[in-house]
Amino acid sequence: MIDTRTRKRIDIPLLIIVYLLAFAGVFLIYAATRMEARPMHATQMRWLAIGTVAMLAAAFVDFHFYERLIWPLYIVNLFQLILVKLPMFHADLNGGARWISIAGFRYQPSEFAKVIVILTLAAFLVKYRKRMHEPLTLFLSLLFVAAPVLLIKSQPDLGTALVIVVIWFGMLFVGGAKLKHLGAIAAVGILGLTFLLVTGIGMKTFQKDRIEAYLHPNDDVNGIAYQTNQARIAIGSGGLFGKGLLNSQVIARKGLPEKESDFIFSSVGEEFGFAGCVVVISLYAWLLWRCVRIAALADEDPYGKLIASGIVSMFAFHILENIGMNVGVVPVAGVPLLLLSYGGSNILMTFICIGLLEGIMMHRHKLLF
Repeated sequence: MIDTRTRKRIDIPLLIIVYLLAFAGVFLIYAATRMEARPMHATQMRWLAIGTVAMLAAAFVDFHFYERLIWPLYIVNLFQLILVKLPMFHADLNGGARWISIAGFRYQPSEFAKVIVILTLAAFLVKYRKRMHEPLTLFLSLLFVAAPVLLIKSQPDLGTALVIVVIWFGMLFVGGAKLKHLGAIAAVGILGLTFLLVTGIGMKTFQKDRIEAYLHPNDDVNGIAYQTNQARIAIGSGGLFGKGLLNSQVIARKGLPEKESDFIFSSVGEEFGFAGCVVVISLYAWLLWRCVRIAALADEDPYGKLIASGIVSMFAFHILENIGMNVGVVPVAGVPLLLLSYGGSNILMTFICIGLLEGIMMHRHKLLF
């Protein structure tokens, strides 16, 4: 049992937003896959139930416990990311070795790597918080996240690797790094990413195709640009108020690849129109605001504040990147839309993060005694 004071600290509005989006996702997944032999909404419901249990566990364990496990967690993280490369464990899907399959159970290690990076990097930055203004500290923190980033990129999963880079940058900003240092890092990062995208060095063929489809969306509308063009057609065809739930044409009948995961926002646009998109984006804005509020309230607890800031950075990137690639303003990166997209590992990761945020609210008062 939890005492009254702790119970009152639970962020109820955050939970309401999370479950509004999660159950909306179930309906959207059903709408997108209803023409298939096995619609995926029932599986998503099971993952939501498991995610709820994981969220409660994450919330009721004092998050300061993880601060003492920085190196064991870091090693476990690297181990699972290496394990996925071994043929006896990994399960190929869409040409990538990103999943571990053990005794019929399959999960995506890179999703949980995000949470572990947040927990361990927060502990690392707390340890060096008095030296955050020094370039050496920034360099050491970069080395700290370099190993998981490179392992994830090699899967290949550039989208998730970029998520971790964004987490690192956001936590450095909140942790007190100098703006000029962060500006220099951002400039170098943008130049490096631009060079990578333009030259295609170190990129797989499908990744180059995604860049080509982004730069020249009208050159091969039935080939490499098919996904992005169908997504925009679906969103545009919805008009102001959409065609209505279960009335989609582009999504359900013509078949948009990854329509239940990466391109679930296109289903929002087609079936609920511009108005539906505004509602979903507003819910995400509200979600991010509640997360930022938790980070602000944890100001007296450096570890809790950094964990919250890492989660906010990750959530924001997922939302902006996914919606951006659905409407064609950024390249496709295979980043799922928070709580709406189909996927067990991503749902579990998201609910664990929500649990950590609630735990920060529930346990932060212990520093006052």
